[in-house]
Amino acid sequence: MLFHSSIRKELARSFGATLVVLVTVVMTMTLIRTLGEAGRGVFNPADVMIIMGYTVLSDMPTILSMCLFIAVLSVLTRMFRDSEMVIWFGSGYGLTSLIKPLFRFAWPILLVITALALLILPWAYGRIEDMRDRYEKRGDIARIEPGQFQESANGERVFFIEKDASGQQAGSNVFIATHKNDKETITSSRSGHVEVINGEKFLILQNGQRLEKTAGKPDLTVAVFKNYGAQVDADDQSARSFVPSAAKSTLELLSDPTKPHVAELSWRVGLALAAINFVVIGLAAAGVNPRVGRTANLGFAFMAFIVYFNLLILGKSWIETGQVHVGVYLLALHGGALGLASLWLAKRHNNWVFKRPPIGSGSPSSAKVAP
Repeated sequence: MLFHSSIRKELARSFGATLVVLVTVVMTMTLIRTLGEAGRGVFNPADVMIIMGYTVLSDMPTILSMCLFIAVLSVLTRMFRDSEMVIWFGSGYGLTSLIKPLFRFAWPILLVITALALLILPWAYGRIEDMRDRYEKRGDIARIEPGQFQESANGERVFFIEKDASGQQAGSNVFIATHKNDKETITSSRSGHVEVINGEKFLILQNGQRLEKTAGKPDLTVAVFKNYGAQVDADDQSARSFVPSAAKSTLELLSDPTKPHVAELSWRVGLALAAINFVVIGLAAAGVNPRVGRTANLGFAFMAFIVYFNLLILGKSWIETGQVHVGVYLLALHGGALGLASLWLAKRHNNWVFKRPPIGSGSPSSAKVAP
């Protein structure tokens, strides 16, 4: 039908424009947050753009759901405002007849949201955790930054290099403070470079001095050296010792249905169910009220979206702590949202009006006339 085709085209334009805006906003916020984490030493600064890409990809189910909700609500609200719905209603059709064209437009998006939630989301989280873990396990040489005090992986050493020769693993004004086995050692030198001796990495210091002190003893040993070698730790290539439930695949969660795994499954399945409910809620809420302005429906969309997804997060924590069963939660939240939206849609479709009975109304009493 031509009318259905025009609705789908307008929905596609609105959805595309909203998607571009929201992705731009999310990318900007994610970039700022990732830069802050890189500055605190959580991520490698060279991996900021990659981390941002994975983070935005993991947020795509939420972004697509919100874009779909706003597109349905804004397009139908415009049709009410421009009296196009009057023509539709005058042809003998009601609001429920729009369910078919809306879902014909939305089903590819719903399919993408489901695939992202069940497959891509854990993969993206896993890549982020791998990069975080790999950066935490980097060797001592990789941790050294010119002009900054850096701690070794095991926490026993603190390094400082004033300047370095890029690509040559050499630097000047080297400072190393070590605390191990109740001994404190401070080593400084004018220059240093990295050498590989018998397969092990050594930091060779030149023209410096070494101070050593044992805890609880007043003695202080001072040694001046021309060349001094200190072994440095290599990169830790071991696998991650802990894998969060968010980084595990859906099949792994299903094979081991513990409370954290079931809670994560409820979150992923809830993303897909919420997107379906938002289509029905958008259809039921579409309309125009001249007294509240044009932005009232958009404000409602943001409020409903925030409340719904906060309930998703809250329900995940309840399931993880055993306060509610996953079946009860899914039925109460998603089934309840669908039921309320369907009831609201049926009320508007059938023009149901709920009136309160007048106060003091009752059966009329027979009038008596005095003789």
